[in-house]
Amino acid sequence: MTVFVCVNTSKQVGDADYVKVFATMDAAEKWFEENDLEGVVFEYEVQE
Repeated sequence: MTVFVCVNTSKQVGDADYVKVFATMDAAEKWFEENDLEGVVFEYEVQE
């Protein structure tokens, strides 16, 4: 299983909007585009 992580590099570590986690790439990209952030979206494998 993987999730998609959006890191907003314009925020400080620990800020509520610094990291967002999404179940699908489509959801992550849509949110990223709508919020016009400085940052990246990447896929991360969930460890069980």
